[in-house]
Amino acid sequence: MSKTPASVWRNPIHFIAFGFGSGASPKAPGTVGTLAAIPLWLLLVQLPLTTYLLILLAAFAIGVWICQRTSDDIGVHDHGGIVWDEFVGFWITMIAVPAHWLWILIGFALFRLFDIWKPWPIGWVDKRVKGGMGIMLDDVIAGIYAAILIQIGLFLFA
Repeated sequence: MSKTPASVWRNPIHFIAFGFGSGASPKAPGTVGTLAAIPLWLLLVQLPLTTYLLILLAAFAIGVWICQRTSDDIGVHDHGGIVWDEFVGFWITMIAVPAHWLWILIGFALFRLFDIWKPWPIGWVDKRVKGGMGIMLDDVIAGIYAAILIQIGLFLFA
């Protein structure tokens, strides 16, 4: 993994792209970034579903831009520390999921599984789609896969 650029602590765009600094973790920045998304999700989950979805859409659109900009500025495509995509992917996973520790743990595990495993088309997108869209899109798909499974779990067990 590439070293965390100093600009993360000086440039607000880089700071957000690095998950408010969580992506600067020397070990498992994607996992740490996903963990950092949980407190914000605990705020988002209290909103009406429509508002949640609108904020999620805005977070994705902004994410494409901040991830592209940060990648361009630091000269590394999809630097491991850029974890805004993990924030959005986790929030997708957790659409309409109750704020209970068990469901948070399940959502976290499912999202990380798909983000790391990269089954089709996640791996395909990760290798072929470039720029901010590419950085964001593989995690969006991982979030959708995880969301489908967690919704099945909620239907069957909640």
